[in-house]
Amino acid sequence: QVQLVESGGGLVQTGGSLRLSCAASGRTFRSYAMGWFRQAPGKAREFVAAISWSGDSTYYSDYVKGRFTISRDRATNTMYLRMNSLEPEDTAVYYCAAGEFQGVLTEAKQYLYWGQGTQVTVSS
Repeated sequence: QVQLVESGGGLVQTGGSLRLSCAASGRTFRSYAMGWFRQAPGKAREFVAAISWSGDSTYYSDYVKGRFTISRDRATNTMYLRMNSLEPEDTAVYYCAAGEFQGVLTEAKQYLYWGQGTQVTVSS
């Protein structure tokens, strides 16, 4: 069992930046692929970014590529999402997830564990 807790969300103006954190506890963190998803009101949950268990491989959705950076610190069992050049379209609840896989996972159904989410609001 893995518990995930997100933090770092908030209100920011267009063009601003935020860094989300996802703290993991429970079973060993190092063997899990990790990812970020988001869900805007009235829309389906969508993939944002993913990182392999080693941290060597990452993958981004086309919407955030070049603006967001995913990373992880295995020493502290924490994953991050650095978000730059934020746009109103990035407004959503952001969720972190963990899956029992060493590579990169891009589909929500591949993930076993989910956090409670953190709200990101970008004002125009």
